[in-house]
Amino acid sequence: MTTITETRPVPATPSRTAGSGQKVTGRRVLRSEWAKLWSLRSTWITLTLGLLFLFAVGVIAAVQYRSMTGPGKHLDPGLADATTQSLALFGVPFALVALVALGVLGVLTTSGEYTSGMIRSTLAAVPRRLPVLWAKAAVHGLIAFVLSVIGVFVAFLVASGILSRTPIAMSVTDGGVVRSLLGAGLYLGLVAVIGVALGALLRSTAGGISALVGTFLLVPSLMSLLPRSWRTDVTPYLPSSAGESVFALHHTAGTLSAGAGLLVLLGWTALVLGGAAHRLVRSDV
Repeated sequence: MTTITETRPVPATPSRTAGSGQKVTGRRVLRSEWAKLWSLRSTWITLTLGLLFLFAVGVIAAVQYRSMTGPGKHLDPGLADATTQSLALFGVPFALVALVALGVLGVLTTSGEYTSGMIRSTLAAVPRRLPVLWAKAAVHGLIAFVLSVIGVFVAFLVASGILSRTPIAMSVTDGGVVRSLLGAGLYLGLVAVIGVALGALLRSTAGGISALVGTFLLVPSLMSLLPRSWRTDVTPYLPSSAGESVFALHHTAGTLSAGAGLLVLLGWTALVLGGAAHRLVRSDV
C-alpha cells in the first residue's frame, strides 16, 4: 500500500531579498542604485564632461561678447539679441554635449547591467522589478538636476561678472533668471531620466545612445526638410524644443510657454518610461 502525500509549494516572498532576510523597500533599492552608480568610472567621466561643457561654453560666449564691445569693435550680428542669461546657458542648447553626456550616463548604467548580466542579480534581489527602474530614474534624474543647477548658476554668476557694465548686464535677482536657471537644470535632469528609460527599453548601449542622440540632435535638424506648415506645428513639441522652452527667458511666437514646454517634456519622459516598464515586467531578462 502506497501513501500519497500532497505537497504544496511554499509561496515566494518577493518582499525580502534572497538570503538576507531583509525586507525590500524603496529606500534600500535607492541606496543600492546610488552605490552602483558611483562605483562606475563612466559616472565620473560623463558628469565631468557634462559640467565642463555646460560651464565652459557659457563663459567663453560671455568673454567673446565682451571682447566685441570695446571701442572700435563690431558686434557679431549673431549676438545682437544676446543676454547674460542666454550667453551663460549657451552650453545647453548649442554645445549639447552636456545634455547628451548626462543622458548617455543613464543609458550606460542601465544597458550595461544587461550586457554584463548583472541585471539578473539585481532582479533576484528585487523580484518586483519596477522599483529597480523607478530607483534608477530617480537617482540619475536627481544627480543630473542638482549638478546641472550648480553648473548653470556658477556659469551665470561668472558670465554676469564678465558682462558687467555692458548693455546686456544682468544679475540673478532680475525677473525670470532664477526660473530660467532652475528650468535648465530640470531639463537636463529629465534628459538623464529619458536616458535611463532608453537603456532599459532597448537593452543595448549602442542602441540607447543612438536613440538619445537622434532624438535630441538629429531629429531637430531634420525638421528643416518638412514643409513650413508642418515644421511650425511639429517642432515646438519635440523633446529638445519643449526643453528649451522650459528655460527660455523670453518666449517668441511659435514656441511653447515654460509651463507648456515642461508638460510636453514630462509627457515624452513618461512615454519612454512606460515603454521601459512594460518591457521590464513582460519580458525575460
